[in-house]
Parts: sequence; structure tokens; C-alpha cells
Amino acid sequence: MRTLPLPDPGTPPLGSPARALWWQAWRQRWILLASLVAGTATMVSQALTPLFIGRALDDGLTHGFGSQLLGWCAIMLVNGAVMVVGGAFSHRFDVQNWLRASFSFSQRVGYKASRTGHRITQKLPTGEVVSAVANDALRIGDVFAMAGRFVGGVLAYVTVAVVMCTQSLKLGLVVVVGLPVVAGIMALLVKPLQSRQATQREAQGHLTALGADTVSGLRILRGIGGEEVFTGRYAEQSQKVRREGVRVATVQSVFDGLQVLLPGLLVALVLWLGAHAAVAGEITPGELVTFYAYAAFLSWPLQLATQMLQMTTRGLISAGKVQAVLGTQSATESADAVTHAPEPGSELVDEASGLRLEPGRVVGLVSADPDAAARVATRLGRFDDEDEADTPVRLGGVRLTDLDKDEVRHRIVVSEATTHLFSGVLGEELDARGRATEEDLLAAMMVADAQDVLDSVPGGLTGELPEKGRSLSGGQRQRVALARALLTDPEVLVLVEPTSAVDAHTEARIAERVAEVRRGRTTLVVTASPLVLDHVDEVVLLEDGLVTTHGTHADLLGRGDAAAARYRAVVGRGMADDSSQEPEDPARLQTTGGTR
Repeated sequence: MRTLPLPDPGTPPLGSPARALWWQAWRQRWILLASLVAGTATMVSQALTPLFIGRALDDGLTHGFGSQLLGWCAIMLVNGAVMVVGGAFSHRFDVQNWLRASFSFSQRVGYKASRTGHRITQKLPTGEVVSAVANDALRIGDVFAMAGRFVGGVLAYVTVAVVMCTQSLKLGLVVVVGLPVVAGIMALLVKPLQSRQATQREAQGHLTALGADTVSGLRILRGIGGEEVFTGRYAEQSQKVRREGVRVATVQSVFDGLQVLLPGLLVALVLWLGAHAAVAGEITPGELVTFYAYAAFLSWPLQLATQMLQMTTRGLISAGKVQAVLGTQSATESADAVTHAPEPGSELVDEASGLRLEPGRVVGLVSADPDAAARVATRLGRFDDEDEADTPVRLGGVRLTDLDKDEVRHRIVVSEATTHLFSGVLGEELDARGRATEEDLLAAMMVADAQDVLDSVPGGLTGELPEKGRSLSGGQRQRVALARALLTDPEVLVLVEPTSAVDAHTEARIAERVAEVRRGRTTLVVTASPLVLDHVDEVVLLEDGLVTTHGTHADLLGRGDAAAARYRAVVGRGMADDSSQEPEDPARLQTTGGTR
């Protein structure tokens, strides 16, 4: 069995859901072919069983117990062995087909979601993306899991039709024509069933998105007293999903009932006609048994056909939903790499603001508008080519949009202010690039002053973090994210407000250690904290989106020009905010040179 995930799941065509399913079928054609062979062997051996029983019955009635009857018994024994072995392999290959198709599409959605950026949530609700993995990919897999048995059922039907028509044309035609009529009646319900399933699927996606938004913002909702409003919205959407489910179930129940009733009526008709033909001497008793068994047996291929019809209907709907996710354009499309990528240690320049990051320097970016500074930092990481088309950033004179995206991600890392932690083993979550040793992990945690996290997580580095690291405090999550960013060890590291959630003493230790570790490597720290700015090589003031002055923290505090005065106002305001929370903080007073 092939290991998952696949090294390259490929990119399916986005033109139509049917083409996507055919494309996936070709991708796993050998497993699919094995499933078709095993399914055909199983179903055809089952189809031949009534024929062998009828022949054995006729020979037994004519010749008694003898070699002919024993011969038929031996044939049935071999046929039974083929049925058992074929069934075992059929199930194995069906499961393989399901796994390959389901997890391939899940992998594609996950790959797309992780590389599309914020564009995917602009185009689709979060619930749609989640449902594409948790629901739609699995339904696509059902189509491929059912394919082998469906094809085997069709060939078994053809086998039975040939046998019955050669023994009794009238009875054979009743069965051969009757079953397609039954299938045609069933097919009339497919379109309304498909329409109602699509509507329910849409409502379910909205419900999932609403639930995810409500849970993620529960703390805020409690703070503003909005729990009742959002609970009411969820309940209303939940009732809508229930109503759509009832509409689906109405058609589905009729469909399932007819699936039993119509084949049963056909069996009764065949039995009635066969009994009259046997009494009239037109068929033998063994042939009557064969016809009766076939009339009952053919309900199974019919059931497989209806199941395949249902699964294909759901699979096409789900494939369309998955295609909607895969069709989302990435915020940073990969470009052909330039002939010569800039040499390591090249200067990084944001042309719109005038910010220049010289190689090997630790720089602080200060702004009265934190959002403006964060936008500059985001541009340096190339997160949205379209929005940043008029604000080019160059590395060694080459625009980031002209570089291969993987090259940019390897050389420039931006750690944003909002911390995002993932569930899993703490050590693995810290080592984003999979190359750190235990000593490296511990060293990074020390630099980020996050040793207490190792004590709070049972097992330390080998302990499990829950979803979003919710077992940690806000300050702990921020420090873990800082350690993770440091462990990437990029050529250029951009840290946005890396110490905003920690106390002054912790911030002072982190600032000193980070500056020491990153000394000699290009680093930008977006902050207005004097404790951090006191340790950087250079401070840059950003006003109205433009760099207006620069210098060391001490230099800007002592200068008498207007730009330096505005810098002191920004830094002093941050100090005043801190003083309202920590009035007895001598460390900040000492670091800022008494400007408080």
C-alpha cells in the first residue's frame, strides 16, 4: 500500500467536476484497475452460482447421486473460492481507492489553503474550506471505492442476461428489460435529490463557518454581551440545515423505498411466469430455481447501480466545492526565478516608505500609527503581490515579486504581531524548518525567555500543545512564537511587536538576548518600546508612511530637531501607557535615560 501523503498530489483540472474525477481516476488507474478486476471476479462468480445450482439440481433429478452431481459440486466449490478470494481483494482495493482519492483531494486543499494566504478567506467562508477537507474529499473517495463493485455488477448483469435469454427468451426479456425500467424510474429522482443535497451542503458550510467564527471570538462576545445574538444566529442557521436535511430525507426515503419495492415486484413477476412455464414443461425445475435466484440476485446489481448513482451525484457536488477552493488565486503567485538571485547579505529596500535595511544591522521601526509600521513589515515578507504592486520591495536591487516565492520565504521571515500556534508536539512546532537540535530548541526558548513554558507543558519539548496553544497565556504564546521565528535563522528577520504581551523585566531580558543573537544578521523590530529600542543598532521613525529620520535611540532622545521631538513623543507615549500599568518599574526609567 502506498504511503500518504503523496509527494505530489498534482493539480486537477478546474473546468468541470466530472473532468476532475476522471483526472483523479487516471492518477490512480492501477489501483482502480485492480479494484475493477477483483470486483468483476466477485460479482460474476456470484452470478454464475444460480446457474450451477440449477444444473446440479436437474442432473441430480435425472441421474441421481453420481459423478455428474459431484462434478457440479466441485465446480461450485471452486466458484465459491473465487468469490471469497475476489471479495477479500475487492474490499482491500476499494479501501485503497477511497484512501488515495480522499486524501489526495484533502492534501490538495490543505496545500492550497496554506499557500493562498488571506485571499482564500476573502473568496470563501472558513466553513467552506473546512468542509472541503472534512466532508467533500471523503465523498469524492466514495465514488472510487464504489467503482469496482459497480463495474462488477454491470458485467454480472450482462452475464445473467445472456444465460437467461438462452434458457427462456420470454423470462430473460422480462428480467433484462424490467431492470432497466426499474433503474429509469429510480433515475427520475436523482435530479431533485441532487438539487436538495447541494442546497443542504451550502447551508451546512455556512453553519460551519458561523460556528467557527463564534467559537474563535467567544471571549470577545462575552466581553460585549453578544453571546445571545450569535447563539440565536447559530440556532437559526442550524434550523435551516435541519429543514434542508428533511427535504433531502423526503426524496431519499422515496428513493430507498422504491429501491426495495420495484425489484421485489419484478421478482414476483418472474416467479409467477416461471412457475407457469415449469408446469407447462417449457423449462426444467432447475431452470425455474435458476430464474428465481437470478430475479432475486439482480436486485443486488441494481442496488449497486443506484448507490453508484447517489455517490456520483454527491461526488460531483463535492468535486465542484473542492474546485472552488483550488481555483482561488494565491496572494503571491510563484514567478519564474531570476537568472541570478541576489547574493546573501544584500540590502532590503522598501521603496514606498524609504526604509533601507543594511546587511547585518538590527533596526527598530517606530511609528505613531502601529498599523502603518505593520504594513511596511508585511510588505517586506511579500504576502500580497496585487496589493503591493505600487509599493515594490527590492532585495539586492531585484523586486521580490520577480524572485521565486520559495526563495523569498527562505531568506525573509516575518513574525507578525498576532501569534498563531498549532497543536502538536512543542518541539516540532518550534522547529518550523525541521533542522534544529534539542540544544537549538532550548537555546531559542532561553533567548525568548520562555523557559516557563517548558515547565507548564507536561513533557517539555516532547509535550503536546492543544489547538492554538490555548493552554498557554498570551505572553507565553508570544514568546513561543518568537522562539519559533528565531529558529528559522533567516537572512532577514522581521519581528512585529514581539514583546507587547510581556512585563517590563521580561521585555528587557528578551530585547538584550535577541539583539545579541541577531547581531551581524539583518533584523527589523517593529516596536515603540524604549526597552527594545535601546538595544538595536539603529532606529527609524515612520510618519505618514515615510521614513523621516533615523539614528540610535540615545541619539534621537538627545537631538533637538523637530523629527527627534516627534520621535520622543511617540516613545514617551508608549512609556506613559506602560506607567499606568507598572508605575514602580525602575528598569524602564533607567533605560530611557530619565525621559519619563
